[in-house]
Amino acid sequence: MAENTPYMARTKSFARRGRALHASTQRTLEKHADKYVIEVPRDGGYTTIDESYRFDAAAEFGRQAPLIVEIGTGNGEQIVAYGKEHPEVNLLGVEVWAQGIAKGISRAVSEGVDNIRFIEVDAAQALPIMMEPAVAAEVWTFFPDPWRKARHRKRRLVNDAFALTIANLLQDGGVWRLATDWDDYAWQMRDVVEACEYFENLHLGQRPDPADPQPERGGFAPRFEGRVLTRFEQRGQLEGRGAHDLVVRRLPREEDNAREGAN
Repeated sequence: MAENTPYMARTKSFARRGRALHASTQRTLEKHADKYVIEVPRDGGYTTIDESYRFDAAAEFGRQAPLIVEIGTGNGEQIVAYGKEHPEVNLLGVEVWAQGIAKGISRAVSEGVDNIRFIEVDAAQALPIMMEPAVAAEVWTFFPDPWRKARHRKRRLVNDAFALTIANLLQDGGVWRLATDWDDYAWQMRDVVEACEYFENLHLGQRPDPADPQPERGGFAPRFEGRVLTRFEQRGQLEGRGAHDLVVRRLPREEDNAREGAN
């Protein structure tokens, strides 16, 4: 069974950007951080957490509601837009970029959205520690850093170990939505999720791509209607890159032992 095992040492999947905030951004944080930002005990790093911390969604949001976790919120365009359209859900944004969190808070305040919380952590290190099993209805990983140079690809977030982390925190039947506009990362994402025994690719064999090293394999989903066209994706389109989406479903835990025994 997928287990909540902390990462003791790892290759970072992100490039740490400067922590200096613009004055207006700093004011936004100071005014609204108590509402939107979850403060966590650290283990000595800016984005790593103490192993004693556990996330309590009901306490942080003040209610019981389906939880969606977005990993890598950027400027907050996606999470705020969805939160505004879907007040019935709780949204947790996991982000390492402090300025991005501040911009997301500014958007949320401007749009009157209050069903969002942000946490400044390294997802690969923090999620196995802070999340209890089966807490999330959905997880989103949209446009993670592609680490384009071959020697850097080991830093990519979506790998076999991270897939186990997501399998652990998703509820049975919960979905993991992924998107990237870098073709080779799309093939890697598909390989990772299809190799994980705890997931079912809901679009297995669909939307094959002639650019794929396995051009008849497919496995890609239609664009998620809830995924907004962000500035980041628009920039990729201007550079000639189209997005690939993936959607996988968490298989029932009662079947985990049987699957593990078969392998």
